[in-house]
Amino acid sequence: MAAQENTGKRGVSRRLALLGGIAAAAGAGIWWQRRQPPDHDHPRLTVAEAFAHAQAGEITLVDIRTPQEWRASGVPVGSHQIDMRRDDFIAALQTAAGPDPALPVALICARGVRSARLTLALAQAGFSNVIDVPEGMLGSGAGPGWIAANLPVARWEG
Repeated sequence: MAAQENTGKRGVSRRLALLGGIAAAAGAGIWWQRRQPPDHDHPRLTVAEAFAHAQAGEITLVDIRTPQEWRASGVPVGSHQIDMRRDDFIAALQTAAGPDPALPVALICARGVRSARLTLALAQAGFSNVIDVPEGMLGSGAGPGWIAANLPVARWEG
C-alpha cells in the first residue's frame, strides 16, 4: 500500500514536471515569436544605404528606439530621434520629415523588429513611402547593423 502511494505521488510529480516543461516551452515560443520582425513587402535599406540616402537628403532617417537605447549606444549620424512610444509620434514624424505622407521615411531600431512593425503601422495610417532598415543599430539576420558596419554614431544629447 505504501508502495502504491509513493508511485502515485511520483506520477503526480512527473505530470506536474511535464506540464511545467510544456508551459516553459510555450512561453519561450511566445517570447521568440514576439522578437521576430513581421514580414512585409515595403522597401528595405541596408544600414550603408540608409546612411548614404540620409546624407544625400533623399530620405528622413528616424531612430525609433528609446532614450535609454540612444544613451547607451549613441544615435546614427543624420538621424532624427523619435521614441516610437510617444503619444504624438505621427506629429513628431511629420515635423521631422514634412507633412506629406508620401515623403520617404526610413525607420531604424535596435534589431529590425520594431522598425518592421512600425513600417506596417505607418502604412496602415496612410504613409506611402516608409522604408525599413532591418539590420538596426545592433545587427540582425538582415546584416551586421549600423555599429558593426562602422557607420558614424553621435552621442545623444537628450
